[in-house]
Amino acid sequence: MHFSSLRRRTSARPQPASSTRRRTATALSAAAVALALTLTGCTQVHTTSPSTVRDAAGSHGTGKFGSVDCRKAKCIALTFDAGPSANSPRLLDILKEKKVHATFFLLGKKHIERYPETVKRMAAEGHEVASHTWDHKILTDLDADGIREELNRPDDAIERLTGHRPTLVRPPQGRTNDTVQGVARELGLSEVLWSVTAKDFATNDSALITKRVLDQADRDGIILLHDLVPAAGSPGYRGTLPAVPGIIDALRQRGFTFVTVPQLLAPGTPAPGAVYRP
Repeated sequence: MHFSSLRRRTSARPQPASSTRRRTATALSAAAVALALTLTGCTQVHTTSPSTVRDAAGSHGTGKFGSVDCRKAKCIALTFDAGPSANSPRLLDILKEKKVHATFFLLGKKHIERYPETVKRMAAEGHEVASHTWDHKILTDLDADGIREELNRPDDAIERLTGHRPTLVRPPQGRTNDTVQGVARELGLSEVLWSVTAKDFATNDSALITKRVLDQADRDGIILLHDLVPAAGSPGYRGTLPAVPGIIDALRQRGFTFVTVPQLLAPGTPAPGAVYRP
């Protein structure tokens, strides 16, 4: 977490009592936040941008470009969390029709287990298959052993189905800390956050989902959407699938090329323990 420091204003003139009270209240509030962070173990998370990875790799990188070189092209990565689901075959049909490769961060429990053939299809059609943990537990609430189980179980399942062990993970709610990063490094995993969110968990309005994505999209962006069938009474997710074709078409009209997350980093490669965000 990043916090700007408090600046103390200086002046030769005496300050009004109300101004002094406001500054005192602000300082006390900041102190309370700092104490809360200490008690909850929250640490500053250092993230690395795709362009930094590409620049560091130089001409010696071994990452695979795919169809484009993102050092030159205006690239963006489309990612889907929390699948596979009953919606996934239709989503894969859309991506195939549009000739787009995406990155899927899959859940284990009730997802990979329930739709193994869909996981195989994702990999076979050139999508990056990665992990969103086994049971969507908040990793920062767990000890190292709990984190290790949440990360290993979906990777084991994906490897059995596709023959490829994931190298990427998206922590639920994007929450990570030193312990999570340490376990990820041990397991050879890189964490991937995002720069574009439609908050499709909170709305079924496809037009609004599309607008939010287009408003935030930029070069090297990582778009977060969800591949979920909503539970009864859920306020979101129904609008996501219908929004995908329009999002792809509109971003292409703006000159974007769609790539997977590893292709976004090429010629660099994901580093275990690193956290990536544009």
